[in-house]
Amino acid sequence: MEDLLTAEYRTIEAVKGPLVFVRHARRAALGDLVTLEIPSNEIRSGQVIEASEKWTIVQLFGPSDRISPGTTWVKFAEEGAHIALSPLILGRIFSGSGEPLDSLPQVPPLERRDVHGSAINPVCRDLPTDFIQTGLSAIDGLNTLVRGQKLPIFSCPGLPAGEIAAHLISHACVPNEEGGFAVVFAAMGISSREARFYLETFESSGALEHSVIFMNLADDAVIERLLTPRFALAAAEYLAFDRNMHVLVVLCDMTHYCNALREVSSSREEIPGRRGYPGYLYTDLAGIYERAGRIKGRSGSVTQIPILTMPDDDITHPVPDLTGYITEGQIVLDRRLHRKGIFPPIQVLPSLSRLMDRGIGEGRTREDHRPLADQLYACYARGTDQRRVASIIGEEALNETDRMFLRFAEDFERGFVGQGVESRSISKTLDLGWRLLAALPEAELVRVSKDLIRRYGAGGEEHGWTENQQT
Repeated sequence: MEDLLTAEYRTIEAVKGPLVFVRHARRAALGDLVTLEIPSNEIRSGQVIEASEKWTIVQLFGPSDRISPGTTWVKFAEEGAHIALSPLILGRIFSGSGEPLDSLPQVPPLERRDVHGSAINPVCRDLPTDFIQTGLSAIDGLNTLVRGQKLPIFSCPGLPAGEIAAHLISHACVPNEEGGFAVVFAAMGISSREARFYLETFESSGALEHSVIFMNLADDAVIERLLTPRFALAAAEYLAFDRNMHVLVVLCDMTHYCNALREVSSSREEIPGRRGYPGYLYTDLAGIYERAGRIKGRSGSVTQIPILTMPDDDITHPVPDLTGYITEGQIVLDRRLHRKGIFPPIQVLPSLSRLMDRGIGEGRTREDHRPLADQLYACYARGTDQRRVASIIGEEALNETDRMFLRFAEDFERGFVGQGVESRSISKTLDLGWRLLAALPEAELVRVSKDLIRRYGAGGEEHGWTENQQT
């Protein structure tokens, strides 16, 4: 039975796990939403994940029990997943498929959009510029996040990636900017305990009023997990390019997303690629990550921080490996720093922000930002080298200068990278970097000019530290 807007069939051939195989559904299209009505008048829903002249495969959002061939009607809505959009989405909490979870009614839409979005013409893309302050010195000072960038966080099992996400939610901002700032948070495959933690963070920090939350729990449908980041990005694009806001999108945890994609691919009996992931994993991830950016003529921006867990602490695993190819750098968490009680446990040496230079310097952060970051990197790298040498020959065998760099590495980890729950401004971060460098001989500071040392170093003209403050 068919009408102008929907098509109904009772031609189910087989049900295999979460997949329903329908014959000769001529009007079905890839991505269409589907409603299944079983004999007990119970309604199930799903989405078309494959369509051909003979077969249509529907991925269910819920259980497949009591769905039987010959007695179940399949109704194709002939449209994909859409999201209702208006400024009223700010402050709201939704499921991974866009249904309200906060006991409030549906958002009255000004418009409805396909969650998959539309490609941004490369000619219309604007270069990511300007600084986003996260409050974390290891990011703001050494791996600066720029508006319109996609900068992932590579975590390991047991490391506090969730707490770092909570810090970003609470403290990220665009300093000295008149336009609005919003956070879109998408959680995929998380536990109920983690969901409560994130919601409490939003409420206690006051960030909920300028945020949109999409929650997909571990016991929710797998296909919903694949839709969650797309719902979040559709909301972010609306706020950025229609409402001229600067939007920070936090996606946590992309490894759960990729595992869901692998599960769906396995159900379809597709030929697996590396570690069982489908061969189109790179393309699928690019379809998510490349929705970050800026558009010429629009003042808003979409900035992404995807958070993922590296199985077995393996950075060559397909998920972090392919993510690194697409994104513009990475922030790497370190288990050794976590064992030392340092939060956030960011290992700055393998971390990188490829667009850092576009968002720092005079007029954006401070003129000394780039040379100071280079000097801190160089000194910390030398200190870690001396730490390895000392573990072999003993610290007593090092000369005085090498011991100074060894102490610098320890002070850098505990005083600069480690900051607990404190949120630091960019000025405080840079001043702290200069204070750490004051413990080293000036002759060793070859990446900063004498003029910068005179102006910004300990006791310098710009901040006027006293000798007591230095100690």
